[in-house]
Amino acid sequence: MSNTIYIGYYFTVKPLQLATEILIAELGYAGFESFVETETGVTAYIQKEEWKGNILKDIYVLSSDEFEISYTFDEIEQVNWNSEWEKNFNPIIVDKLCSVRAPFHNKPNTKYDIIIEPKMSFGTGHHETTHMMIQHIMANDFKGKSVLDMGCGTAVLAILAEMKGANPIDAIDIDNWCYLNSIENTERNNCKNITVYEGDATILTNKKYDIIIANINRNILLNDIKTYSKCLNKNGALFLSGFYEEDIPIIEKECNTNGLKLKNKLNRNNWVALHFEN
Repeated sequence: MSNTIYIGYYFTVKPLQLATEILIAELGYAGFESFVETETGVTAYIQKEEWKGNILKDIYVLSSDEFEISYTFDEIEQVNWNSEWEKNFNPIIVDKLCSVRAPFHNKPNTKYDIIIEPKMSFGTGHHETTHMMIQHIMANDFKGKSVLDMGCGTAVLAILAEMKGANPIDAIDIDNWCYLNSIENTERNNCKNITVYEGDATILTNKKYDIIIANINRNILLNDIKTYSKCLNKNGALFLSGFYEEDIPIIEKECNTNGLKLKNKLNRNNWVALHFEN
């Protein structure tokens, strides 16, 4: 598979915090898939094949009188991505228990410390959904459980699952860059029980898991929940994220149709992460 080319948008935002949260939420709806918060705003990335000239047409916060937002954009080859992260990537600490950091950061005093070589794969922990999925993993028993990390990105969730005792673990992503980056990251964190695959839900035939983690997006989840339900062992757990509070009814309906009941919900700046059981 050829390397994916991304378009990077560099937003300068005033006032910073509230406007940035709204901007990231609206850009997520428009198809942007990765965000790096900076000292002056946010950098957002979208695959070039998903990009169109009027991509910002429905980003209403840009025309709000309450905020002052300016931007530039350019095309990014993936080979430049590492230097982009080195400029902007800060360590993430989740509930003082789990840290996600790059190799060039100092080691924090956390129980679980994950080192990610930050490249153009989604899921390094800055994004709200990854943060909440880490919280779900921290709060649940993974010891001795078979786990699937679907749409694994950097494999950060699979790595944490192994640190919490899961075995065996499959990590799957359709993007070749994510697939290669996940292999690199599992090796970097000395993981022994993770197998990384390149593909989508069609490769899950006859697979069975105690726990499935899927942090993707609403449309893919709606398409694949039926497959996930077939892959879950009895008393299995499904953790879903990558969508918004207002998407819960349609996600929950599809899960209920496939024998899954909502057990718990986390919310972070209108993003949600749901815990279902069969």
